[in-house]
Amino acid sequence: MSASDERTDLTPPRPLPGRGIGLSGKLLLLTIPLVMIAEVLIYVPSIANFRVNRLNDRLAAANTAALVLDAAPSGMVPDSLAKQILESIGARAVAIKMGQQRRLLAIADMPPAIDHDIDMREMTAWQAIIGAFETMLENGNEVMRIIGPAPHGGQFIEVVVDEAPLRKSMFRFSVNLLLVSLGIAIMTAALVYLALHYLFVRPMRRMTANLVAFHANPESVARIAVPSQRKDEIGVAERELADMQRDLVSMLHQKSHLAALGLAVSKINHDLRNLLASSQLLSDQLSSVPDPRVQRFAPKLMRSLERAIAFCQSTLSYGKAQEAPPDRRMIAIEPIVNEVRESAGLAADASIVWINAVERGLTVDADPDQLFRVLLNLVRNAAQALESQDVGEASPKQIRVAGRREGTVAIIQVSDTGPGVPAKAREHLFEAFQGSSRDGGTGLGLAIAAELVRAHGGDLNLVEGTIGATFRIAIPDRPVALHDHRNERARA
Repeated sequence: MSASDERTDLTPPRPLPGRGIGLSGKLLLLTIPLVMIAEVLIYVPSIANFRVNRLNDRLAAANTAALVLDAAPSGMVPDSLAKQILESIGARAVAIKMGQQRRLLAIADMPPAIDHDIDMREMTAWQAIIGAFETMLENGNEVMRIIGPAPHGGQFIEVVVDEAPLRKSMFRFSVNLLLVSLGIAIMTAALVYLALHYLFVRPMRRMTANLVAFHANPESVARIAVPSQRKDEIGVAERELADMQRDLVSMLHQKSHLAALGLAVSKINHDLRNLLASSQLLSDQLSSVPDPRVQRFAPKLMRSLERAIAFCQSTLSYGKAQEAPPDRRMIAIEPIVNEVRESAGLAADASIVWINAVERGLTVDADPDQLFRVLLNLVRNAAQALESQDVGEASPKQIRVAGRREGTVAIIQVSDTGPGVPAKAREHLFEAFQGSSRDGGTGLGLAIAAELVRAHGGDLNLVEGTIGATFRIAIPDRPVALHDHRNERARA
């Protein structure tokens, strides 16, 4: 069972999303009151305008009747004809004021009192709205007197009408308007709902379903969202979500790889330490052989085995915990450089030219074992880069180690004439399993070297604009406390 399977089995199942009102339901609930508000905003001015138009129609009909009645000689219009004219315009009486004279042109059944006076000459929009609702809220058959401009230079004309027919027409208009508006509102609400649903709700629902599925198995590439080709904010969110999931899957795969690698290394480390311990016992026996050549190489062999055993003991420290703090002291660099050359197998390799450009007597405040590891990693990388070159290339194969001091900072440079570091590898040059440009490389060498140099308070950088690759190590000296210096002088 893999680590991902164990994690999936141990993780409690995530509860399904609630079955409450979703985005579609909320959108529908939001659309309904908005449509109702729009209906009210349409109905109020419409019913007020309908009442004003009806009143103006009565005035227009009264003006026509006034022209007919006024054109006839005085007393020549019979009462029966006058009543017929008034019935045709739906009025009870018509009067006109000319100068200082007020004439009653025709009259039918005159009511004992007038309930409402409506002056159309000074009607405002607000008064029209208030009057329309007052008319609709009344129940009886009130009588209205409508006043408007008179024809032929008259001051005004008056017409007395019943309010009930007007109220009936207004209710009929309201029902018709309600039915038409309701149909238009339903169609508009449906179009708005469908548009918002397809433009926003469906993509959000799709992203939500993808997040739930991705949470169930975040290491599966098949669970990565497939973004659409939209250019708006939804499309940007989909693409960013896909990129984030892709990075997360890659990170989880790398973590799983590291976990499996750590388990494998711990097993190998256990057996390798036993083998190296046995080799160390054999090297101890070689030290007693009187052969001069054996006496010459036995200490170096023992030293290499001791370093190998120490490396095995600290193999799992990278990524699990920090390296052991460096045991710093002032040491000479040149012997370490020579030992690095022999350990890398370059002393007997005539195909690679070794150049030692370290200043004579140069010292550095560092841990000798950790500095040896840093230089060995850099030199081995340089040798592997030179070995990967084509045989037909005319440039000589060289590795150059230079060292100098700049004030209180020791500078060490490791250069080669190889193909250099590719641009793709430079982006993650000092990250584990990321900075290798060679087939089969792990990328751990530079990551370990950079961590060890940082532990000394220094920097490890790639120098730009050089032939091949040049790595620059800068290790500053530790500041010396004044009381420590005084104690040393006192002891002297």
